[in-house]
Amino acid sequence: MNLFQPTPLFPPDKSRIKEYCGIFGIYGHPEAARLAYFGLYALQHRGQESCGIVSGDGFRVRFHQGLGLAPEVFNQTVLDTLKGHLAIGHVRYSTTGSTLLRNAQPFVVHHGGETLAIGHNGNLVNATEIRRRLEKEGSIFQSTMDTEVIVHLMARHFQKGLVEALTEALKEVRGAYSLILATKDKVIGVRDPHGFRPLCLGQLNGALVLASETCALDLVQAEYLRDVEPGEIVVFDENGLTSFKNLPPAPKKFCIFEFIYFARPDSLIFGHNVYQIRKRLGLRLAQEHPLAADLAMPFPDSGTYAGLGYAEGLGIPFEMGVIRNHYVGRTFIQPSQSMRDFSVRVKLNPVRELLQGKRVVVVEDSIIRGTTSRIRVKTLREAGAKAVSMVVSCPPTRYPCYYGIDFSSKGELIAAHKTVAEIRDYLGLDYLGYISLPGMAAATRVNEENFCLACFNGDYAVKLSGDFSKTCFESCLAR
Repeated sequence: MNLFQPTPLFPPDKSRIKEYCGIFGIYGHPEAARLAYFGLYALQHRGQESCGIVSGDGFRVRFHQGLGLAPEVFNQTVLDTLKGHLAIGHVRYSTTGSTLLRNAQPFVVHHGGETLAIGHNGNLVNATEIRRRLEKEGSIFQSTMDTEVIVHLMARHFQKGLVEALTEALKEVRGAYSLILATKDKVIGVRDPHGFRPLCLGQLNGALVLASETCALDLVQAEYLRDVEPGEIVVFDENGLTSFKNLPPAPKKFCIFEFIYFARPDSLIFGHNVYQIRKRLGLRLAQEHPLAADLAMPFPDSGTYAGLGYAEGLGIPFEMGVIRNHYVGRTFIQPSQSMRDFSVRVKLNPVRELLQGKRVVVVEDSIIRGTTSRIRVKTLREAGAKAVSMVVSCPPTRYPCYYGIDFSSKGELIAAHKTVAEIRDYLGLDYLGYISLPGMAAATRVNEENFCLACFNGDYAVKLSGDFSKTCFESCLAR
């Protein structure tokens, strides 16, 4: 073995939640592909495995995809080839389907002399059973993504028109989705009827823009207009913006993890500022868990904004007790086996002089599997902390998510099989406190009934088929 061969620095971090995907689209701008690139750059936190951009000029469709981050996949030369006044882009983290180039999105197909591209943020719970049915009927799939199911369903109705074909396809699928589609002369966006995933509308000097988060609108200097409504289909073409509400209505079920963890704090999600909500979550934690402590701190970058609220609520200092190394690349020459916990320590290093002899409260946004948190707590104690407690700005995550978040197995969730006291002892803490479910909902200032809370209470808005739980569920575990 070549000891100097660059290898992945970190194995998949099973203690942290992974973002699902980010989508961006623009119509009516001469530099559409370039703006799509900047939009993906702003949404990079939502997916780092692969990305792609599709452009159209009214006559033909061009596209480029690759594995890696947006700056690794795109450069000036590539962007110059993506000509046209419209473009859609996608950054991906796989929740179904392997990390392969053929699974990169937007997914591009040719049918009946037309080219269609589609990008998907979410997860379809009945994709496997539909795929099996379509394969029996003669369909040939090119990827392992649930997104491709939508394209095959659309193909059966293309003679009715693009919007009608999309409507018919979406009537058959179940789950969470925000979609962005492009042809040579149109851009289309759609949210599922429950509105699990965010999708917003913007405008830039007459051009129309779609994005998963408003931070992408900010970067390209587009004005935020509104969110795409749950169940709404919007079409951008030569006629401007046209809205269709062809899908059956359903109760709103926004993913609350957008506020807790996923979205950038400078974004508006579901019409609310993420930074302010996270800070209010911390203020609520201070009311529910008023610990005697010398300082509150996060593990960068999780829990930072809730930590600000918690410290403010208790009137104690907010400190950065560990420092993040921002120059850690995607590969690294591995150290010897004697350097234990290297992959954790190379990212975060404690400030010993700040922690020594102090009663420390770590503010976290979530505890999913707990393995990395355990190592980090041990690091704080080794740095001299007198006491280490932790408060968490969401309730215990006890149930799998089947709507696009990467904890798909109850066995992966520490709170599914341990009590709070057992989790505290496993992590090596003096105290562990979670925010209450009513307290979390109150801090958002959004009607609790409008949230999907299934990962906390097991109440799934979209019921699962047995086929999904046996097959798609297994593919999630194997990803």
